[in-house]
Amino acid sequence: MSKKNTKKLKKNSKKDKVLSICSIIIILVFAILYEIYQQNYYNNGNNQNETNTIIIGSGDKFSEKNLYVYYIDVGQADSILIINNNKSALIDAGNNDDGNEVVEFIKSKGIEKLDYIIGTHPHEDHIGGLDDVINNIDVDKIYLPKIQTTTKTYQEILNSIQNKNKKVSSLSQGDKFYIGEAEVEVMTDSILDKSNLNLASNILRMEYKSTSFLFTGDAETENEKTIEWNKVDILKVGHHGSTTSSSKTFLNQIKPQYAIISVGKDNDYGHPKDEIIKRLNDIGAKIYRTDENGTIEVIVTQ
Repeated sequence: MSKKNTKKLKKNSKKDKVLSICSIIIILVFAILYEIYQQNYYNNGNNQNETNTIIIGSGDKFSEKNLYVYYIDVGQADSILIINNNKSALIDAGNNDDGNEVVEFIKSKGIEKLDYIIGTHPHEDHIGGLDDVINNIDVDKIYLPKIQTTTKTYQEILNSIQNKNKKVSSLSQGDKFYIGEAEVEVMTDSILDKSNLNLASNILRMEYKSTSFLFTGDAETENEKTIEWNKVDILKVGHHGSTTSSSKTFLNQIKPQYAIISVGKDNDYGHPKDEIIKRLNDIGAKIYRTDENGTIEVIVTQ
């Protein structure tokens, strides 16, 4: 082979090596960019169902052993579904018109039986859909406050409970129960005042691994000041962000990393109030809102 041809082969060989290296670099860059995109995608709470997702922990976010908490978008109302280790609980079920939507959401998670249903207090925007849930999904235990009303909504719930031959119990401060491996403790008693049914809301604290949640219903400042509070990771903001709840003292004690507000878009009450948003911002909480983010999913991984 001539020297000319030998030089040409060496030149081509170097060129091929350079192209191979460039190709590898390009592939690595795309892989890194894709991973960054994926992390941002989930950290910003997006998925194919337009559910905003908060992921806590570095485990497999699809594992059946994770704790899943869904703050369901039911407009100016509340409904929360909790799942862990094939056990589940529902806290509230939105307005009367939200019942079928809540039922379908529960079924979409493969749930055929709820271990617990908790109606925080007898307002229609919290218990309105409970009769549909009880009529269409098997339930083990049902908790309602001791205070009752004569509204059609409340009577429909009692009828559905009677038709299913179920009993109603009430929660008291210090009560504990488990949703899979997640421990739920009742932090406050209901304040039974028929002139203000919001006060009947128990405040529940849930612990899973090293992550804590606080579920408040429409509990108000009067409920909040009954005990001293420890810090919490995720707060369901009381009463849709009304100034009746989320006092400065309370928020400064719990200092949540995330604050989730269940609220309807352009609602007539002006919820959440700017004052409450400011308080949450002042303590450094990251705010999620169902009127802006849709259904919010929290996953605590193994």
